[in-house]
Amino acid sequence: MEAVLETLYEGVVDGDMELAQEKVQEALDAGIGPGRILNDSMIAAMAEVGQLFEDGEFFVPEMLIAARAMAGGMAILKPYLSEGDVQSPGKVVIGTVKGDMHDIGKNLVAMMLEGAAFEIVDLGTDVSPDKFVEAVKDSGANVVAMSALLTTTMTNMANTIEALQEAGLRDKVKVMVGGAPLTLDYANKIGADGYAPDANQAVANAKSMLGFD
Repeated sequence: MEAVLETLYEGVVDGDMELAQEKVQEALDAGIGPGRILNDSMIAAMAEVGQLFEDGEFFVPEMLIAARAMAGGMAILKPYLSEGDVQSPGKVVIGTVKGDMHDIGKNLVAMMLEGAAFEIVDLGTDVSPDKFVEAVKDSGANVVAMSALLTTTMTNMANTIEALQEAGLRDKVKVMVGGAPLTLDYANKIGADGYAPDANQAVANAKSMLGFD
């Protein structure tokens, strides 16, 4: 049993989706609890991927393929997971702001957050402030994550925070922003709760904001 979990762990770290899916099924067939498969192998593997990125041993491509392997394994595991199996740190509404069609960074953050057991509501690209507000209302999310790659679209982050305020939702959600042109100063200026320069930091920030350090 331990060997299956270890191989699954390695499969996720190495970004081998086929192996990850195979070992998730093998672990289930062997009677290993879904929560244990998720926590001990998959989430732990993504934590190592994040650390390898921090240490400069992994780069964005390696993180992407690891996150895809995780997602592939999750597709098989999800139907077996019950609420009691894993405690999700929170629900995140994520999207690239209005006027911006870039999604690679946003997708990586979404996959890394899912790899850390967050529930994800991915709104895609070109997301208006109203769409963010509507998604928070519909989903009950407690985090809003916004991405922008163009300096011309960064102002829509501030517009979204204002829209959340006007809708009476601002005190119910933590707002995290990221993207190449952003800085911590800008995030503070527009009233965001957090700024993440990369996907691994986004996971750490989201956990920290919700008290899951």
